Amino acid sequence: MGDNKSGLDTDETNVFASEQVTESDMTEAMADSPLDSDELNVPDIAAVILAAQEENAKLKDRLLRATAEMENLRKRTQREVGDARAYAIADFARDMLNATDNLDRALSTIPEEMRQHEDPAIKTLIEGIEMTGREMQRLMQKHGVKPIIAEGEKFNPHKHQAMFEVPDATIAPGIVVQVVQAGFEIGERVLRPAMVGVSKGGQKPAAPSSVKIEPRVEDAETSEFDDDYPDHIDREV
Repeated sequence: MGDNKSGLDTDETNVFASEQVTESDMTEAMADSPLDSDELNVPDIAAVILAAQEENAKLKDRLLRATAEMENLRKRTQREVGDARAYAIADFARDMLNATDNLDRALSTIPEEMRQHEDPAIKTLIEGIEMTGREMQRLMQKHGVKPIIAEGEKFNPHKHQAMFEVPDATIAPGIVVQVVQAGFEIGERVLRPAMVGVSKGGQKPAAPSSVKIEPRVEDAETSEFDDDYPDHIDREV
């Protein structure tokens, strides 16, 4: 029993010593802490808060700029992909316009007598050329290639190429009156401008003069003298 009692006393002494060491360490830590009122005052806290706010503003600005750049990149990429899809065949379509022009020229040179020819081979040949031209036009329109409407429209330098002027007083100047070669566009891009003749317009009639001619002072005096002159002659007679 005596031995057990001495063992308990030893344990209690060790626990008390550890508690003393812990309190001592906490006191030293509090003494070394930067939150000591002697070392950190109110102005220092305000400076720390201000620096944190400035850093926060800089980070927010960088985040907004990065977000804007990514959005611009996304829109630009989307636009480029759309253009690539829409205008991928632009060069091919531009080259195919020469083939369609040659077909149109071939059809335009066929006289009407040959079209009414009784030979079925000639009729079949002409019909084959016409069908080929229509099919090429259909396929080009299917892929977004459209003819530019020019005749009767106001001259557009972005879509029309003026070849000559047509003087005509009955038509307002700057109106397309004749199409020499058809133009084509794909989407919003012009593959080939239409070659056209533009009205020049006649001279405008001169406006009637609205100036009122006033009689001169000499003429008015002479007129009054002439009215009195016969009486004067009669009195002398």
